[in-house]
Amino acid sequence: MLETRYCRAFAPRRFALAAAAFVVAGAAHAAPVAYVTSERAGVGVIDLDSMTLQKTFSIGASGPRGLSLNDDGSRLLVADKNTGELAAIDTATGKVVERVKIGKNPEYVRVHGARAYVTYEPGDTGKPEPSAANGKGGGDDDDANKPPAEIAVVDLKTWRVIRSVKSGHETEGVEFSRDGSLMLVTNEGDDTVSIYRTDTAEPVKTVKLAAGGRPRGIKASPDGKAYVVTLESLSKFVVLDASDFHIAKTVDTKLGPYGIAYGPAGKHIVVAAARDKTLQVFDAQTYAHVADAPIGQRCWHFSYTPDGARLMLACGRSDAVYVLDAKTYATIKQIGNLPLAWGIVTYPPSDGSIESR
Repeated sequence: MLETRYCRAFAPRRFALAAAAFVVAGAAHAAPVAYVTSERAGVGVIDLDSMTLQKTFSIGASGPRGLSLNDDGSRLLVADKNTGELAAIDTATGKVVERVKIGKNPEYVRVHGARAYVTYEPGDTGKPEPSAANGKGGGDDDDANKPPAEIAVVDLKTWRVIRSVKSGHETEGVEFSRDGSLMLVTNEGDDTVSIYRTDTAEPVKTVKLAAGGRPRGIKASPDGKAYVVTLESLSKFVVLDASDFHIAKTVDTKLGPYGIAYGPAGKHIVVAAARDKTLQVFDAQTYAHVADAPIGQRCWHFSYTPDGARLMLACGRSDAVYVLDAKTYATIKQIGNLPLAWGIVTYPPSDGSIESR
């Protein structure tokens, strides 16, 4: 599975820009790096040549979770749970250079073009969901009675929130169509996927999924013809046909699937079955099960390395990043000192459960 995506007409312009910027700029990224949010330590910076934790960016007494890079890799945008802000870190210095007030419980961050999209929950109480304690769907009545989640849209030139989009309850994942015209978000609390026009935030459609499934991760297929969505509490993922968003296929997984992504050549789908401490691999055309690999505890998000040779998983309850061979899925090493690791992205950008090329 040492796959690299060449000559793909639908590949986002972002990767070409990032590759050029990586060659020209170089100062902030002397070598390929991975950024890992640690809810207790800040942001870890991993040198991908040596596969070692190079340094940690402190962003104050906060709980960083979601993260995403701008196109040239000069700014790392992080959801700061404790302050309710989006923090922009200068990747050359490790210093926070901008803070944007978002709202309660900011969690997932995606950069798309010149804007950042940040999920947050105006009605969040700070109390844990019943599903988090018992591994089952729960809290639906409470979800229905509190305000829905929203997605703050931040202009990366002015560092202002230019719009806030009302979504469903407990919005978890954000993805864009391959042509960039649509934004899709998963709503864990009401078992839906909401679809909007990216430029205007106009609602297009709401797709109802299986009750109690609690959708989490979402990814577009490389050819743009489908979306895959994990259902954490039902231990499945579904395939949505991009033409009309009907459910084309339902696939069983091990317990608690969260992060999901296509491999760099689009031949495989990779799923982090967090509750079963297993990375699962499926054929992207037939959806047949291909392989399983043991991983750590609470591995929600993952990323390939830019060369496609390694898979890196942020494993929160293991306080580490697990590094796997992307062909054999054997664990190569663990990179520790990352307490409550949450998410991971790389520069140059690569495919993963948060970012995609």
